[in-house]
Amino acid sequence: MTSWVGRTAAEIAAAVREKRVTPREVVAEHLARIEELDGRVGAFRRVRTEAAPAEAEEVAARADLADLPLAGVPVAVKDNLAVRGESTRNGSAATPDTPAERDHVTVARLRAAGAVVVGLTNVPELCVFGTTEGVHGTARNPWDPTRTAGGSSGGSAAAVAAGMVPVALGNDGMGSLRIPAANCGLVTIKPGHGVIPAGIGNGDWFGMSENGPLATTVEDAQLMFDVLAGAGEDRVSGTAPRRIALSLRSPLLGVTVSRPYADAARAAAALLSRAGHDVRPDEPPYPWWLGTTSLAHWTAGTAVDTEGLDPRRLARRTRVHAAVGRRFVGSVRSGDRREQLRRLLEPFFAAHDVLLTPALARRGPVADSWHERGWLRNVLTNTAYSPMTPPWNLTGWPAMSVPFDTLPNGAPCAVQLVGRPGSERELLVLAGQLQSLRPWRRTAPLGRGGAARSAPAG
Repeated sequence: MTSWVGRTAAEIAAAVREKRVTPREVVAEHLARIEELDGRVGAFRRVRTEAAPAEAEEVAARADLADLPLAGVPVAVKDNLAVRGESTRNGSAATPDTPAERDHVTVARLRAAGAVVVGLTNVPELCVFGTTEGVHGTARNPWDPTRTAGGSSGGSAAAVAAGMVPVALGNDGMGSLRIPAANCGLVTIKPGHGVIPAGIGNGDWFGMSENGPLATTVEDAQLMFDVLAGAGEDRVSGTAPRRIALSLRSPLLGVTVSRPYADAARAAAALLSRAGHDVRPDEPPYPWWLGTTSLAHWTAGTAVDTEGLDPRRLARRTRVHAAVGRRFVGSVRSGDRREQLRRLLEPFFAAHDVLLTPALARRGPVADSWHERGWLRNVLTNTAYSPMTPPWNLTGWPAMSVPFDTLPNGAPCAVQLVGRPGSERELLVLAGQLQSLRPWRRTAPLGRGGAARSAPAG
């Protein structure tokens, strides 16, 4: 009997369209996988055990089944995006437990494409931090359950890496897709501003937050990206030589990059150079004030998101984060620093098509009760391990995390690709070339009998 757990979204959708398997069978296998593993992984806040099979039957009955790009594909949705009939708790005890009347536009697009929502995934409270834990659970890295899956899309990343779903929906305001993807060995793309509908929280963190896919292959990331962006099949083909800058320096003063992540970026650069790309070391002109500007935007976004919530029901680190951010809301809304950063970086991206960096500075922190620890300790821990992502939310330009090599403990390592506005598909092509040249293991070897495929992606 063929198992559909561990298959890619593209494989599942093709089989459903050809009626080699039913959506209900696919969903049932993935729900069983969730039941088996999620007690150890902590990916889900809510599993749609009854609703998902019923929705799978609706997909099977659709007249346009043969044309659906995500026909019967189980997906997980980050718990800060509305799913019709389910509450959106955003990782907090302070948010209402009220079912949403309609889907968020990205969820609606996934469902229109034939996907079946099997559950909502854990996030840190209000999606503030780069580790995922709180009143609704702790998301662990399936490759190393002693470590965090990352954040804030940690539950979505953990679900995909554990083979509980082939793809998941998350979002990224300061690295919240790229951080957990890098921890968990996944492909993701944070699109540039306006490419995929946002509508995240109370103002998209001043336009910095973007929705995007989490997947085990570039093909699946591209497939989901096209659905979310409402795009057709106008994909960039081929791997024309690109001018690629290799940077190993942290954008934030005082933060260093550990050897495994620096080595991975060097190795990826060497591989791309041998493949015909013009790869040269060069450093973007990061300004000295980038760290303080990142902190101002990070905290101010939380200050806006806590408006109307009972502070007594928020974790202490969230309350402090919001209190710090209130003094910055006015200056952040002006957008002056973000525009200044774009002007500083535009000449660099005129000289280079793509920037290649380590995805993280070091491996994710231990999976622990970070929500019960002090604010400063959380901020310093997050900054020390994930300094590479914030600049590209501030500029609003596309950036990817791509698995590459492994850490000394065998968990995945990753690199980041950054491009100028409108280069999402070019970045995906380059990521696909990396995957072809250096395939990675797609899912963590969890479960009984090797149910998830841990073979390299080809």
